[in-house]
Amino acid sequence: MTAIETPGLYDAWAWDRPGSPMLLQRVARPWRAPAAGEVVVTNAVSAFNPVDWKMIATGHPAWQPGHVPGVDGVGRIAAVGAGVHLPIGMRVAYHQDLTRDGSFAAYTILTAGCAIPVPDEVTDDIAASLPCPGLTAWQAISKVPAPERNGGGQDVLVTGAGGTVALILTQFALRRNWRVWVTASPRHHERLLALGVAGVFDYRATGWQRQLQETLGPRRLHAVFDTVSGDHARSLAPMVGYNGHLVCIQDRLDSPPCPPFTTALSLHEVALNAIHQQATHADWLEWRRAGASLMGDVVCGTLMLPPVHAVAFAELPTALSEFQAGRLHGKIAANILI
Repeated sequence: MTAIETPGLYDAWAWDRPGSPMLLQRVARPWRAPAAGEVVVTNAVSAFNPVDWKMIATGHPAWQPGHVPGVDGVGRIAAVGAGVHLPIGMRVAYHQDLTRDGSFAAYTILTAGCAIPVPDEVTDDIAASLPCPGLTAWQAISKVPAPERNGGGQDVLVTGAGGTVALILTQFALRRNWRVWVTASPRHHERLLALGVAGVFDYRATGWQRQLQETLGPRRLHAVFDTVSGDHARSLAPMVGYNGHLVCIQDRLDSPPCPPFTTALSLHEVALNAIHQQATHADWLEWRRAGASLMGDVVCGTLMLPPVHAVAFAELPTALSEFQAGRLHGKIAANILI
């Protein structure tokens, strides 16, 4: 193992039992050296995602009392295990395996493969906010074949485009020259129209699906990317045309939503965390390339992201509870290095 000077104990927020984020307990954790293939990251910022409060509320089969939640973070490599050739001090962002202690702590131990280098031009707050939503959007868009060069023109729908995953996914879809239709609450409409979407519908309005279908006329949707629920995705399946695609980003469909031999609909599930259990070496290479591409988009100014609101590490449970309740919008980043 190679390491910089490390502490005996470090600060962390620990999970004890299912419930509110307010039940998290601030504890001192013993520092341990990384095993072969692992790195230790000194965290600067941890970003919140819905999966954080959802797992805190229900627990996870792999969690025991004392588990540290948090899937997204950014910091510098403090130590590397055998077989790892990343330099000490390198700044990286990451999406942590849900089964392992996460980013709500001063230090996090990662599998080296999931560490994404962060350019100097990208702030810690933005870098920490990218892995979970950005890589989820990347996985979702990858489910649907890209149009041939200079092609495109198909109609696609992205639901919940006020959220970070769907906002990034909308921009990926626009790059493919698709006609992109989205749903979002009215406060997001102006921003989404400025991106170049073909139209935006208020998902709470009665009859928005009928309105979209009337707008499409004889055309059918080539793909639907749903971020709401399996039941919601199922309700949208009749709008998808022949050889189309239904991509479930939240939840999944265990049975086909359409009769057999009708539209030949392709079903896709998105499960970002599954890479930690299923990935090959080639999968991790593709993951890091996608992460590097997201960071490059930020540097070039070609990716619009929601505003990031910074909170102190001591306020983490309160801020995560506010985020869960919908009283904090955008991305929330907890500053760990103070």
